[in-house]
Amino acid sequence: MTDFKFNADGLIAVIVQEASDTMPPRGRVLMMAWMNRESLEKTLATGKMHYWSRSRQKLWFKGESSGHTQDVVRWYADCDKDCLLFEVRQTTGACHTGYQSCFFQGYDMEGLPLSVGERPAFDPGKVYPS
Repeated sequence: MTDFKFNADGLIAVIVQEASDTMPPRGRVLMMAWMNRESLEKTLATGKMHYWSRSRQKLWFKGESSGHTQDVVRWYADCDKDCLLFEVRQTTGACHTGYQSCFFQGYDMEGLPLSVGERPAFDPGKVYPS
C-alpha cells in the first residue's frame, strides 16, 4: 500500500464527503473520522467504509448498528499523505444525532450557534435505543 503517514497511534484522519458527479469533488462534508491500516484495507476490499473507533478501541463498520452505510465512490490522499478524503454514497444520515452530516450546526462570527437550517434525516432514539 502507498506510503501513507499514519500518526503515532497508527491512525490517519479521514474526511468523508457526499459523492458528486463533478471533478474535482464538490459534495457536502458528511463527517471526519479515523482509520488504521486494517480499516483502510477492509474499506478498499469491500467498498464499504470502515473506521477505527478511538473511544471503543475497535474496528467500526459504518452502519453496523444503524444500517446507514457508506459506499465508496472515489478516494484521495492529500499532498502530504497524512489525510484521506473519501467520496461516498450515504444511506440515510451520517451523523449519530440524526442529521445527514455531522456538520449541521452553523455559528456566527462571535462563535454563537445559529438556527439549524435542516431537519434530521432520522430519529436517533429509534436507531440507537438506550
